[in-house]
Amino acid sequence: MKTFSKLLGSVALLGASAAHAGELEVTHWWTSGGEAAAVSEFAKAFDATGNTWVDGAIAGSGGTARPIIISRILGGDPMGATQLNHGRQAEELIQAGLMTDLTELAEAEGWTDLVNPSSLLESCTYEGRIYCVPVNIHSWQWIWLSHDAFAQIDTAVPSDWNEFAAAAPKLEAAGIVPLAMGQQGWQQNGAFGVMTIAIAGLDAWSKVVIDKDADTARGPEYAAVFEAAVDARNFAANSNVQDWNLATNMVITGKAGGQIMGDWAQGEFQMAGQVAGEDYTCLPGLGVNEILDTGGDAFYFPVIDDEETKAAQMALASTLISPEVQVAFNLKKGSLPVRGDVDLTAANDCMQKGLDILNAGGIMPSGDMNLTADTQTQIEDLMAEFWTSDMSAADAQERYADIIASAD
Repeated sequence: MKTFSKLLGSVALLGASAAHAGELEVTHWWTSGGEAAAVSEFAKAFDATGNTWVDGAIAGSGGTARPIIISRILGGDPMGATQLNHGRQAEELIQAGLMTDLTELAEAEGWTDLVNPSSLLESCTYEGRIYCVPVNIHSWQWIWLSHDAFAQIDTAVPSDWNEFAAAAPKLEAAGIVPLAMGQQGWQQNGAFGVMTIAIAGLDAWSKVVIDKDADTARGPEYAAVFEAAVDARNFAANSNVQDWNLATNMVITGKAGGQIMGDWAQGEFQMAGQVAGEDYTCLPGLGVNEILDTGGDAFYFPVIDDEETKAAQMALASTLISPEVQVAFNLKKGSLPVRGDVDLTAANDCMQKGLDILNAGGIMPSGDMNLTADTQTQIEDLMAEFWTSDMSAADAQERYADIIASAD
């Protein structure tokens, strides 16, 4: 977070102005159809407490929204609550004393006994104190396949990445884009991470992302990933969309064979009335290595010196993690709940796959939990350049290894 540190040193912290009693402006970047339907469950539940949710949606991805959110908090114009991802994104805001300590509420409600896996709450914890409430488990480790697209080429829906790659030329010959991919670095980097787990394996990924082992990043396991990424780049060459949900729509409409995207894509399939297992197939771990990274979203509460606002913040934090709200939100979002004690019998085929993997302990930490925002940005910039150029696998691998070598 080198850029963030510079902001802390250069921006004067102004007095935090209180919101109206019982009103909280809540910033987030959930603006697609499925996301908007999900976040409305939070808003309805909070309004039912007698408080008022003032929606502060920021169009675009988290990469667009986070600088805006951070700038407002640093500039003395904090919102009442804000979405961020699990991990280190708020670390320096916490260090600066700008985020509210939720430890007393968490202890009173027994969050440590409810949140599963425990790493989610640990990612909200700094020096033994809890500063955020996790609201879902999102995993990048999925590929979504269009039944219609494969029916058009009279080919069985693939069961893994190798079968998908083998079918790609036939899709292309039929005028179908093999792989839908939005032209944004965070999407391309996410897909690369999924391919890494499927092709290089968890041990190699852990050495690189957790241990920051640049030698492994330069080694043969990662070389195979970058070669596969060249193939994926070719598969996506005619995917001329920017936003992830537009890429998902290509799969929904049979214009693309598949998309590597996190499980939030499920919300878009549901909004389109598609049924998992009938209209589309989901393959965790690309059908090769069925494991879920336990990333996702959490809400933080900037410090505001007003008792009524603080009370509303605690009411929202409690609401977000309540069992009924966890079920209502996550069924629409396509994510898994953070509570291990809720009934999800209504979950679709893909969510059930995720729950089975989660319950079997097939989980791993997300990159957000191990890499700073500064390092993530460097990797995303590299991936954006790689996916939109003819950069060789070897050159991309060497540049990636250099980033890992200097990662903090």
